[in-house]
Amino acid sequence: MQQFRMMNDRLAKARERFGALDIDALLVTQAENRRYLSGFTGSAGALLIARDRAVVATDSRYWEQAQKQAPAFELVQIKTRLEDHFAEMLQRAGQPQRIGFESASVTVDQFTSWSKVESLDVEWLATKDAVEPVRAVKDEAELDAIRKAVALTDAGFDYLCTVIKPGMTEREVAWELEVYLRTHGADALAFETILASGPNGAMAHYRSGDRVIRPGEPIVMDFGARVEGYCADLTRTVCLGRADARYDEVYGVVRRAQRAAIDGIRAGMKGVEADAIARDVIISASYGENFGHGLGHGVGLAIHEAPRASRVAGEELLPAGATLTIEPGVYLAGWGGVRLEDLTVVRENGVEVLSHAHKHPVI
Repeated sequence: MQQFRMMNDRLAKARERFGALDIDALLVTQAENRRYLSGFTGSAGALLIARDRAVVATDSRYWEQAQKQAPAFELVQIKTRLEDHFAEMLQRAGQPQRIGFESASVTVDQFTSWSKVESLDVEWLATKDAVEPVRAVKDEAELDAIRKAVALTDAGFDYLCTVIKPGMTEREVAWELEVYLRTHGADALAFETILASGPNGAMAHYRSGDRVIRPGEPIVMDFGARVEGYCADLTRTVCLGRADARYDEVYGVVRRAQRAAIDGIRAGMKGVEADAIARDVIISASYGENFGHGLGHGVGLAIHEAPRASRVAGEELLPAGATLTIEPGVYLAGWGGVRLEDLTVVRENGVEVLSHAHKHPVI
């Protein structure tokens, strides 16, 4: 019953956006949006959400699963192609005529096929971010799952600090972490682990390779567990043994930048303003050209989702209840990089920091 009420509440919030989108129904094909609005976790299917009715269409592989997971929805079984069942879906949904679709997740070929269904008296309207602003604000059930994922990710970092040693390869360390997370409750990794040692750390989205880890060099570790479908995201930078003066300096700059952002960000702030809090610290330390990515992003069913804090976030506001990573970094080609990342929840009077893994620069 609680699950049914939660899904009805999410549907109501999605329907509130129909007026602004100038539609009377929404076809949902994006995987995380489909799961968020229906509870259905199958890998194939579509939702048709009208103003007072909702339909989920999927094939025989997921029929029983959809019946159990999406009790608020009427079901249509796909036996051929999705578009072959549009007429039945529309009939079940009350014959809406102005139907929005998620332009970011629909290919040209798919839309062309849909448009050729001559028997339909509908107008297809491309929508952008139809569901994502609703997903951005997390409910308590979502935050509970995220907290579990974060706690497991923190524990994974603590474990990693006990096993990582000079002479191991990046790939070996990443595998140790994956085994720990999966054997301690993770559904999966939230994303492919970044384990970047020495000069590889200058590449912000490097992936683990066969480089041997050496003492005295920066090691950037960016990873997360997925629990109950929800992601965590954590980055720590460490050095094994004695560090040099450059490492101490760069680590200190990144640490101050992150602290300033954690102390200064609050609900209602523009994403570009949040980014500037940390960026100004890094610029003042003469490393502005070495911080090329945005300060942070939302985390939930997807590892990157709304809202965003970056130089290009424009007028986008950070809503209360949204998750946000705070992850400034400095990257120096040929030397390496330093990034620190915590996952937070944006509140009216600041941010709630969910990540509690230690930030010792040397282990």
